[in-house]
Amino acid sequence: MKQLKVKIIEHKRIARDFYKIRLRSDSLAKKSKPGQFVEIKCSEGGEVLLRRPLGVHSILNDGIEVLYEVIGKGTESLSVKKKGDLLDIIGPIGRGFELYGKKDPALLVAGGMGVAPLLCLAEKMNRKKIRSYVMIGAKTRSHILCEKEFKRLGCFVMVSTEDGSKGHKGYVTDMMRHLLIVIRCRVSGIYACGPHPMLKAISHMADASGIPCQVSMEERMACGVGVCLGCPVKVNSGGYKMVCKDGPVFDSKEIAW
Repeated sequence: MKQLKVKIIEHKRIARDFYKIRLRSDSLAKKSKPGQFVEIKCSEGGEVLLRRPLGVHSILNDGIEVLYEVIGKGTESLSVKKKGDLLDIIGPIGRGFELYGKKDPALLVAGGMGVAPLLCLAEKMNRKKIRSYVMIGAKTRSHILCEKEFKRLGCFVMVSTEDGSKGHKGYVTDMMRHLLIVIRCRVSGIYACGPHPMLKAISHMADASGIPCQVSMEERMACGVGVCLGCPVKVNSGGYKMVCKDGPVFDSKEIAW
């Protein structure tokens, strides 16, 4: 983990309120792993004092990409940054995903912005020739992200929207239940990122099916190193762990849902 001054190579809006930044940094390219994140200083002074944690979305030869949604003053300040600007970044931070193996396909389940770290994981699986199913869930079709990117990697992609505007109408966990319980599809492991209720449901299904599962927890991580104690998650071994320092990726059986 280092504090770096990193140049923006590309910055574009990919959907309403959703942006992707490409950053040039040999250090981040070499050291980042799927599931890790970086802490970005969004503005100098003013009202935005805390850095914003953004998951590593793609690892490139000369840097990384991050994907984010504008949901507050921090990300709003970040959204006006331009190509050539320098960003103050700390990273890579945290514990990433571990691969289970390649005997059976992997199952990647994303809710909303949960696609951010899972695309990076799918890229790694593609390089290692691990087949994967990808399920993407969102409220409506305009919030479905990265479907084409996953397909380019050879993933079999399934989509659900709560309003039925694209793909299956309902929750992404409904599709997962059908795949695992009704069809009884064999998978080597489950990797998930999204809202807490979604991860809880996935964890219970994985446990009931006897399938190993890793979850990337979405918590507000202010410091990124576990000092501020602002991102605790209760664990079954007793007490709490910090999502930024001990995660953000956990074995789903670790979490006291």
